[in-house]
Amino acid sequence: MAILLQKSKVMKVAGMSLVMLLAACSSDQSYKRQVNDDETYLETPPLKALKVPAGMVLPLQNGEYDIPAIASKGQVGKALDIRPPSQALALLSGSRTENSVKSSKLLLESTPENSHLWSQINNVLLKKGFQVSQRDDASQTLTTDWIDWPRADENVPYQTRHRISVARQSYQIELSVTNEGLRQGDHQITDPLEIQRYNALMLNELIEGVNQQRERISDDSVARNLGSLDVQSGGDTSGLPQMIVRAPYNIVWDRLPAALEKVGMKVGSRSRSTGSITVTYKSLSSSSWKSMGVNEPSISEGDYKLQVGDLNNRSSLQFISDKGKPLTQSQNDELVAALKAAFSQTTGL
Repeated sequence: MAILLQKSKVMKVAGMSLVMLLAACSSDQSYKRQVNDDETYLETPPLKALKVPAGMVLPLQNGEYDIPAIASKGQVGKALDIRPPSQALALLSGSRTENSVKSSKLLLESTPENSHLWSQINNVLLKKGFQVSQRDDASQTLTTDWIDWPRADENVPYQTRHRISVARQSYQIELSVTNEGLRQGDHQITDPLEIQRYNALMLNELIEGVNQQRERISDDSVARNLGSLDVQSGGDTSGLPQMIVRAPYNIVWDRLPAALEKVGMKVGSRSRSTGSITVTYKSLSSSSWKSMGVNEPSISEGDYKLQVGDLNNRSSLQFISDKGKPLTQSQNDELVAALKAAFSQTTGL
C-alpha cells in the first residue's frame, strides 16, 4: 500500500511539472520570430589566407573574386528576428504608399472622392476605439493616445502613439503616420525597424477603415438604385437547384441575415471570404406566412448550410442540409418566393 501511495505521489509531481513546463512554453512567444533550424552555421570557422607550400608557383591572382572581410554587426541565431517587415497596403483607388524609418505615407489623387479623407480618418479612429490626445481640424493633424497592439508573436504587447496628418497639394493628398512613442511594458523602444513596423501597421488600420467606409457607401448607393432584390430559381453547373439574386455579392451578403431571420432561419456562423453561412430553420406560424403573402415552404426544420456565390452583378444561394443533401427543385422554388418576399420587407445590416 505504501508503495502505491509513493507511486501516486511521484505521478502527481511529474504531472504538475509537465503542466508547469507546458505553461512556461506557451507563455513565451519568442519562438514565433526565431529561426527553427540548427545554428551550426554560427560555428563556421573564419576564412584564412591560403598557405602555399615552398617551391609551388600559383597562377596570377585575380582580385575580382576576393571575398572582403566585413565585421558583422547584425543579430544572429535566436536573436535574429525572421519576421518580414510590415508593408503599407494601397487599397484605395489610385493610391500608392511610401515607407521609411521616419514615416509611412499614403499618396492619393486630389479628387472629390478623397476630399473627405480627414473626416473618414476620424471616423475610423472612433470606430476602432483609438483615443486622441490632441486634434487640430484646421491643419488636419492629430496625435493619438497610447494604443495597445496585441500580437501572437510578442510576450508583452507593444504600445504606440502616432501623429497623423492629411496634407493637400495641388495634385495629390498625403496621409502621413509618424511615431510619437513606442514602448513595451516600461521599456522604451528606439529600434528603427520596430518603429517602421508599427507606423505601417497604424497606416494599414486607417486605410482598411477608410476602404470599408467607401465600400459601404458604394453598396448603399447601388442598393438604393436596385430597390427590392429580385430572386429567381436556377441551377448550378451540375444541375442542382439554386437561387439567383439579381444583386452584387456585397449587397446580398449584407441583406441576407435580416431576410433569413424573416423566413424563420436563425443565422449561426458566417464567413464572408468563403460565402458560407450556417442556419437553423424553424417554421413560422401560418399568420406570419400569410402576412408575407407566400405559402409555407415544405423544407424540414433543422440545420442547413447556405453557400453564397459571387456571379459579378448577381449572386447565387444554395441550401445544403446537415446530411449533405441539397434542396429538391420544388423546395428550392418555394424558398425563392419566401426570400423574395423577405428581401422586399427587410433592409441590410
